[in-house]
Amino acid sequence: MQAYQNNNRFYFEIIKRIPGKLGRAGIIHTPHGDIKTPAFIAVGTKGEVRFVAMEDLLSVDAQAMLSNGFHLRNASYDIAAAGGLAQWSKWNGPTITDSGGFQIMSLGSGMGKVVSMEREKEVINTDPKDRLAHVSEDGVHFIDPFTNEPDFIGPEESMQIQCRIGADIHMAYDELTSLADSYEYNVEALKRTERWAQRSIDEHKKHCDSLGYHQSLYGVLQGGRWEDLRRSTAKKFAQMEFDGYGLGGAFLKESLGDILRWCNEELPEHKPRHLLGLSHPDDILIGTEMGADTFDCVAPTREARHGKIYTHVGNYNLNKFAGSSEPLETGCDCPTCRSGYTRDQLRSMMKSEHNEERMQYFRLASLHNLHFIIHLTIQAREAILNDTFPEFKQQFLAAYYHR
Repeated sequence: MQAYQNNNRFYFEIIKRIPGKLGRAGIIHTPHGDIKTPAFIAVGTKGEVRFVAMEDLLSVDAQAMLSNGFHLRNASYDIAAAGGLAQWSKWNGPTITDSGGFQIMSLGSGMGKVVSMEREKEVINTDPKDRLAHVSEDGVHFIDPFTNEPDFIGPEESMQIQCRIGADIHMAYDELTSLADSYEYNVEALKRTERWAQRSIDEHKKHCDSLGYHQSLYGVLQGGRWEDLRRSTAKKFAQMEFDGYGLGGAFLKESLGDILRWCNEELPEHKPRHLLGLSHPDDILIGTEMGADTFDCVAPTREARHGKIYTHVGNYNLNKFAGSSEPLETGCDCPTCRSGYTRDQLRSMMKSEHNEERMQYFRLASLHNLHFIIHLTIQAREAILNDTFPEFKQQFLAAYYHR
């Protein structure tokens, strides 16, 4: 694949809106190509999707890849020397980097991105003193899980790392709180995140053109589950020099729609919004309806490796299908199902004592799950363009969750 690069700096084009809702179909134009939204972004934490080749990503219609600044920081100088993440990774399309703040601040804390009501008590009982990461005004002090040595990353370091990596879109440094944290602590943390946001902008400006193309910066909104905090920070971020926004935080699944509405009613309509770390169909369709444009999550590939297979009538565990001659999903046109593999064959590969067979299973199952989630967003886009999104959402979720 040849590296693609255009001359535009970065902009978002709205093509069609969902009547009466915040959602829209659009195009994010980046120096390495366009992203038609809504879109699910494949997660290649270290610059590659585990067990999936770049050609495979194209075969499931992936448009972009998201990598992690924390996990790539030691390679960042080599990436810069190669001309940036798109060329270094051989993806050669649009790329995004997360700051890695979630990975750093969740060390030892057990915090979750979204939890259900029945798990709320479990998460809230987590003792913050057990965390291996500690926040100060400067940044986050933590124990590096790879070296077991004390380490530190602040907004300036995060921006320097991400600019060396050179994705088309970066995320500002933020403090992720957990459901264990009080309203009062969330107020304190949110003020710190807002100060870090300005520091991220200032540092990013120094380095964002260092590789010969413009690198854009998204501000990441926090505020927990409180409407006043979400709306106030969205209003502040709307006045700052961000190219788009990341919608983050730990909150109850049942609150997702409200939280997105609070944020996106205050954010400028002409800038794109990325919902961090979610991929369940209801999350994506609610997110789309409430104004999120792009999504990412490691779950489709991670769960595939453990035998969880996605289908339009719900998920299933491949371990239960010994002897089955069915494909992973009847009627699916993903590369795996088109190749004719049966559930029994794939189950045997997953359980094989031969490493090569297990690796092949990881690839095939990951492609199926990625295809499912990516094509959900493609179908959602088509429904918006055809003015049928409410019907599509209702029918899809009714079949998937057996409602």
